[in-house]
Parts: sequence; C-alpha cells; structure tokens
Amino acid sequence: MGMIDKSLERVFNELYDGNAGLAIVELDVYLMAWPNPQSRERLDTLKEELRLMTDFWKKGVKDPELETQYLRLLQRAYVLAANIAIHRQLTSSSYLQQLYRQARQPGHSRSLESIRAELENHVSEVAMLELEPIETRQEKSASLYKEHQQQMNLLFNYIVTAHIWTGSIGEAMEEILLSPTVDSNDQQLLVSAITLSLLNCFDIAKFRTLVNVCRRSHDEPVRQRALVGWVLGMDDNCRHIYPEQQQLVSELLSSKRICAELTELQMQLVYTSNAEKDSQTVSQEIMPDLIKNSDFRVTKNGIEEKEDDSLEDVLHPEASEQRMEQLEASFQRMADMQKQGSDIFYAGFSQVKRFPFFYDLSNWLIPFFMEHPDISQYTQKTANNRYLRTIVSRGPFCNSDKYSFVIAFQQVLNQLPEKMRETMNMGDMPADELTMGGMDDEQQQTPAYIRRIYLMDLYRLFRLFPNRSSFNDPFATMRHSGLANWHFFCSLLLKDTPIDTYKPQIVKMLKKYHHDNEATRLLHTFPDTMHDVQYFLWCEDYNAALDLEPDNERALAGRARQRFDNGQYDEADDDYAHLLLLHPGKKSYMLNRAVCLLNMEEYEDAMKLLYQLNYEYADDVNVQRVLAWALTCDNKAEQAERIFQHIVANGQATGEDYLNYAYCQWLLGRPDDAANSFGEYFLRTGNTPESHANAYNRQWLHEHGISDIDINMMQMLAAK
Repeated sequence: MGMIDKSLERVFNELYDGNAGLAIVELDVYLMAWPNPQSRERLDTLKEELRLMTDFWKKGVKDPELETQYLRLLQRAYVLAANIAIHRQLTSSSYLQQLYRQARQPGHSRSLESIRAELENHVSEVAMLELEPIETRQEKSASLYKEHQQQMNLLFNYIVTAHIWTGSIGEAMEEILLSPTVDSNDQQLLVSAITLSLLNCFDIAKFRTLVNVCRRSHDEPVRQRALVGWVLGMDDNCRHIYPEQQQLVSELLSSKRICAELTELQMQLVYTSNAEKDSQTVSQEIMPDLIKNSDFRVTKNGIEEKEDDSLEDVLHPEASEQRMEQLEASFQRMADMQKQGSDIFYAGFSQVKRFPFFYDLSNWLIPFFMEHPDISQYTQKTANNRYLRTIVSRGPFCNSDKYSFVIAFQQVLNQLPEKMRETMNMGDMPADELTMGGMDDEQQQTPAYIRRIYLMDLYRLFRLFPNRSSFNDPFATMRHSGLANWHFFCSLLLKDTPIDTYKPQIVKMLKKYHHDNEATRLLHTFPDTMHDVQYFLWCEDYNAALDLEPDNERALAGRARQRFDNGQYDEADDDYAHLLLLHPGKKSYMLNRAVCLLNMEEYEDAMKLLYQLNYEYADDVNVQRVLAWALTCDNKAEQAERIFQHIVANGQATGEDYLNYAYCQWLLGRPDDAANSFGEYFLRTGNTPESHANAYNRQWLHEHGISDIDINMMQMLAAK
C-alpha cells in the first residue's frame, strides 16, 4: 500500500495483524480528521456489527459461525480502508486524478456488458475489412483502429484507477480475458491494467482474476502476463485478511509446470533488475569496439562510411582481418549476454522514450502491432522496408522498444549513407547480425521468451515513464515490508510449499550477481529438511557445515578466513594446517598459514613456509610481499629491503606494501625514506584521517625499539 499517511497506516497495521476491532477504532479516528459521508455510513454499519458480535461473544455462547463472521468483518473493514487509501492516492496525484476523470466521462457506459460487446465488435469489424474494396480498405482500417485504440486507452485508465472490485466484477472480467471472441492484444493490455491497479493496492478480486486467467487461458501471451501480474501483486501482509490468497497460490503450486515457470520467472527478474548494469557494460565496453572496428564512423552530421585506405591494406594486410574478428567477437559477446537473459537494449532505447507516443500510459505495455494508429505517421513511408520488417518481426526487442524503433527509424534512415539505405531497402543486410541472432516464430512463442519481453516492457515503464512515481514500483529495492516485489521467492505465501525445492537454484544465482541481502532473506525461508552442507556454506555457518562433513574444504577455508578476520590466529592456523593435510603443498593455504604464524609471532615456522613458497613460486608477488614483511618483523630489514625494492621497481607495490616498506626503512635508520614511503601510502589510501591514524602500530613499533617520541616525530615528518 503506497502513498498513505501515518493515521491510515495505523489502520492497515491493525488489519494486517487480523484485528478487526482495533482497525475499526483507528478508522473512526481517521474519519474524524478526514470526514466523508459515504465512508462514515459504511463504518457505522461495521461498528454496529462489531458491537452485536462482541455482545454475543461476552455472553460466553460458543458460536460456530463466529470465526467466519469475524473474518468477513475484517475483510469489509479492509475494503473500506483500501477504498479510502485509493481515493487518497487519486487526490494526491494530479496524474492519477487526470486518468480517473478522462476514463469516466459523462455519458460513456463502463458496464462489463458494454465493454465485452465493444471488444467483440472490434474483432468482427477487423474481420469484415477483408470484404472492403481495396481503395477504401486502408482508410477504413485506419479509422477503425484509431477509434478502438482510443477506447482501449480509456478502458486501461479506468481499470488502473479502479477501486476495490466485487467478486462479480472479477468473474465477469475473467470471462472477458478468457473469451476466444476477444482479441489477444486487448486481453493482454487489460491484464496489464489489472496488474498496475493491484500493485498500488491489494485487491483479492483482481488477484483471483489474474490467478484464474493464468490457470485457464490457452493464449500464452495472456497467460504469461497474468502469471507475472499475480506474482508481483502477491501481498504477504494480507495473508491473514484473505486466507484465500494462500489457497489460490497453493493450488497453482500443485503443478510442476507452474513451479518451473515461477523459478524461471524469478531468474528473469534478477536479470531484469540488472538491466542498468548490463547496459553500462554494452555502452562502455562493447559499443566502442563495434564502432572502432566497423566500416562506418559516427559524426556530428550522422553516420558516414569510411573511405578505403589502399596504402593501409598494403602495409598492414592483416589489420582488416583483425578488425573483422574483433567486430565479430563484440557482436558475439552481446549476443551471449542477450541469450543468457540480459536486457542489453535498455540503455540504447531509453533515449527514445520521449516521443508523444509514450505520453499515454497504456502505450508502454501494449503488444506491438504495425496498425497502431499512434505510429501510422511513421509507418506510412517505411512500413514496407524489409530491414524494418525484419527488426520488428525477428528482433529480440520488447514491444516498447519496437515502437521506439519504428518511430525513430525514419529519422535515422535519413542520416545513413546512401549505400547503406539501398542495402536496407533491398533487405540484403544479414538479419542475424541485425537482430542479435534473430528469433524465429517458434522461439518467440515460448513461455520464457514471452515473459522476458513483457518484463522488459514493465521495467521500462517503471524506470522511464515521467509519471512512474504514481505507481508502486515492483523493481524497487525495498518495499514497506522490507521485501522487493521482484524478489518474490521470499514470500511467506511460498514458504513450506513445493517451491522450496527450487530455492537453491535461486540462491546460487543471487550469490552470483551479488544480491547478498536477497540471498540471505531467501535462505531464512528454507525448511529444516533442506539445511544441508551447501545451505550452511551459503549461510557462512561453517561450524554447522563441518559437523556434517568434517573435511569439507570450502567450510574449512571459510572458517579459517572468518577466524583470521576476527583475530583468532591460533584457530585459523589450525584450520589451515588441516587443509594442508588434505591438500599438501597448496599455495594459497601455505601462504595464509604463514600470515597466521606471522601474526602469532612464530617467525621461524612462518619463514620455513615462505622460503619454500619463494623457491617454488619465485615470480609470485604475493609470496614476495609476505616474505618481505616477515623478514622485517624478524629484524632482518636488510634482506627485506631488497625484496621491497624489487616490488616497487616492477610497479607492483600496493599501498600496504609502501606502509610495510616504511617500517623496514625506519628500522634501518632512514627516517626520510620511511617518511616518503608513508607519504606514498597515504596518497594511495586517499589521505584520510583514518589512514593516518591506522598507519602507526605503536605496539609493534615499541617491540622493535621505536619510542613514542620517535613515532610523534615521524608523524610530523610524514605529514608534510
């Protein structure tokens, strides 16, 4: 529930806790501050029913219907509060207010019977176009689609701004969405309108409608939109108010197909939430290579073809072939990202979402069709261009981006070199390259593809639409409940259901994409029966993992690292010793154990390991820097200095190396050199107060004969 004030929030908190009585009390307080005659009348009815129920209960009579009656009272209180909240949303957003008024113009019927008749009539009229004479067909078609689009836009806005539905409205809408006599594009758009309304305020009738359409529809695009809609519209807070929500979900989850689709959807939502990062990779890493190695260059006057350089061909005959290989590699990298599920086109098309076409909310989510009246001015000249047809029919672009492409195509076409325009008009350009591998009809009809395209449309709406703040964003990082809509696998409605067995796949993916908070939340929903070694490794509970598998390498290494970070060097050393018994001679474990021994001041044992490592891995700078520090700690500064000089000379020194080198030079009695190394350390660590404060380990320095006065003098010298 978004955009509500604190007093109304208190009402919902009581409702979410299942307390109808206190919710009614809070509603009474709210309506005293914000009076409304209709709401007051409904509340007074609820108060009277609550009084009668309470009086009967106080008499100690066991009423078998009490629980049912109480739940019904709770739900009616929710409907009243939700309608008040929706009214507040509408009045606090000038944009929503505008949509509400436009969709409810006087004299226009919005009965479900008239809506269905209008939708079915459109299908009939489109079919009758084939009987029209060719000379009048185009004009008649344009008029027909224009009128229908205007009606669909108003209907879309009507549903988006609707209050809580009754059960009968939901049932009638469900039949419209399942009817074979209604156009699929219209049904898909209506499902999206219901989804936006549901996102702004939970409504069990809308939720039930989407669930039933998902379950019953034979039209895959409609079914997939319904699936996405109910998933993003689930509300854990309302599970006590509407137990039916859990029942509807549980019935769906009895299907293995649905469970597999939900798992796939969750993965796709992770990819979708990474769209901006993926686009950054494309724009900063891939596109510069594509432009550099292509036969065209971008200028202020548009795209120009590069002139042939015959001398370059003679002097460097291999250069052209290398450019082609790099060009193909860049295309392949982008194609691989796209096949994996990345939204690689987001950044490019986000720049062309300011056309008047996108002023209408419904146009962000309408399925693509060339007859859309709002793009007719752009398609009149280019509709028969074979390149354009290839892009919109085979390209793996979402509907929103296809509309953007069609609108921008004419303008871009005029800026292209003549040779390229001719090639495009003839359709000779390689379609696979133009469409990142292309998608045939069969591929485009798969549930996963349909769903991914729709998620891309939704993502663009909630990221780029100027009035997006009027809606609850399902891609927002966190909601009021602390759970992002897109991370629905964490929902309590899916806990202890067949979906549990699919959760490890999602945790693995979340970890891969560094969504650690979401992964942790999801792990908390695992049942006890799934608490295996992998579970404890993900939770970083290495002791529990080792209880189950004492020699597990990842658990031992993780616990050793944990203990080291906590300063438990003795215990960390034990773990590394165990690891070396299991994996003798493994470099990383030997080096980490040497560092543990150094921190324990066991210099002799540390040196044995480090000398062995230095012999076997003479060029490993990590071994060298640890050895140099060990020699410094063991008062062998002359030997340490030679190694530090080598590291610095090779340009491999880190800030930490310069700090250690400063200590070494200080022990050698060269304060000026030490001060310079301290200065380099401060420079590389941002010259912050923290770096200055942490640079001087007084205990270590005291143990090596350096007094507090010496330290104070060095601080002054190094700070210059």
